[in-house]
Amino acid sequence: MKRALISVSDKRNVVEFAKNLINLNFEIVSTGGTSKTLRNAGIDTIDISNLTGFPEMFDGRVKTLNPLVHGAILHRRDNENDLKMAEAHGIKAIDLVCVNLYPFKETTERTNDFDEIIENIDIGGPAMVRSSAKNYRDVIIVTNPNRYSEIVEKLSMNSLDLDFRQNLMIEAFEHTANYDSMIANYMNNRFNNGFGNKHFIVGSKVFDTRYGENPHQKGSLYQFDKKFWSDNFKTIKGEASFNNITDINSAVKIASSFGDRPAVCIVKHGNPCGFAIKSTLLDSYREALKSDPVSAYGGVVAVNGILNEDLAIEINKIFVEVIVAGQITEQAIKVFENKKRIKLFITDNQFLSVSKDLFDFKHVDGGFLLQNSDEVKNDELQNAKLVSNREATENELLDLEIALKVASLTKSNCVVYVKDSAMVAIGMGMTSRVDAAKCAIKKAGEMGLSLEGSSLASEAFFPFRDSIDEASKVGVKAIVEPGGSIRDDDVIASANENNIALYFTGIRHFLH
Repeated sequence: MKRALISVSDKRNVVEFAKNLINLNFEIVSTGGTSKTLRNAGIDTIDISNLTGFPEMFDGRVKTLNPLVHGAILHRRDNENDLKMAEAHGIKAIDLVCVNLYPFKETTERTNDFDEIIENIDIGGPAMVRSSAKNYRDVIIVTNPNRYSEIVEKLSMNSLDLDFRQNLMIEAFEHTANYDSMIANYMNNRFNNGFGNKHFIVGSKVFDTRYGENPHQKGSLYQFDKKFWSDNFKTIKGEASFNNITDINSAVKIASSFGDRPAVCIVKHGNPCGFAIKSTLLDSYREALKSDPVSAYGGVVAVNGILNEDLAIEINKIFVEVIVAGQITEQAIKVFENKKRIKLFITDNQFLSVSKDLFDFKHVDGGFLLQNSDEVKNDELQNAKLVSNREATENELLDLEIALKVASLTKSNCVVYVKDSAMVAIGMGMTSRVDAAKCAIKKAGEMGLSLEGSSLASEAFFPFRDSIDEASKVGVKAIVEPGGSIRDDDVIASANENNIALYFTGIRHFLH
């Protein structure tokens, strides 16, 4: 008879799993709460204390840390010396170990009581998982309840081969690595403001992309423990590529920055080329497209709401590669059914949302940079300091809010011009801020868009008055920027000379 050790915090389907193992001629060894659960279901179990000859000690802190447990797991079945030593010490083999760990993350989300959190750091569980994974050729290690039925089926068909055991082994080491990383990051967040001597970035694969940024590169999407992508991103049509995901991320971040307002953002190569908030999503899309219909071709459209048939028909007039919306109606899906290259995704909520990660990181050669995540707070513009003689009107303030949020999520150096709740010009990724301003003005002229009466935002301060002078030439009436330049007085003077309302937020939003 084979022997299985079951000790789980997540008790989903464990009773059925144990019953199936008994039917496959396993006897069950168990611990604590798991043993109680199995016995209450009428399943005979060998209590771990009876196996080791020691009671569970120190409020359950020590129960499986014993040679009769780890020897039973770790001895090699094809090693004569190991077999002799196991026999000499009365160690009976454990052939299957089913363990998942104390709910550390769930405890930290439920309470701030550090003593309780400490008690939910598993010690014996990771040790058993690692022991079993190390000896995977002889021991089946099960850490995922979703595997139970598959393992039972393979055992019953005698098809649990070495490749499958290797997969279980890798999954087990991933399980303990993720657990330890979670604990280390939590402790650094609690005691070192999140910036300890080590920082661990752990992700779970959502799906493979067709390839990376280019066809010769492999790529996959991974998500953090919040499971944001698997819970909030659903495919309706097509397959998301690596570049699609980065563009979707940029578009959704901007469109979702405005709550439940009917915002539409169009993105190309990670930067916005169109944005608007009008009374309807259809009107928002039309206005967003006016900003740069050339760049919008083959781009990504983020719709902060429900994509209906009328909007689908309008979008379908040009080729866009990706549409992501809160939801898409069946009638809208039919509009695109003959378009082979278009990709449709939803967040399964009425409005778009983002994960709001606490930290942001950027890869550099040989390592990565870590920082707190950035965002424009809802009161940032409200708390901005008016430094000019002229005040912005109510409509101009609304345009400034849009311009500021779009600028904060656009590659620096950037400037964003907004008029009547629609972006009319944008200059981004420039080495000079005045060049960004001139580039935006030039693009607007090419598109036949008037900037007269528009509002302007810059994600960082204007180092010279030249950008204000350029803005005044095309009729900009209000500007928001962080301020902080040694030449702020010159910038303010230019605003006053040109009767422009100027606000300093005191907060920079570089995006490099």
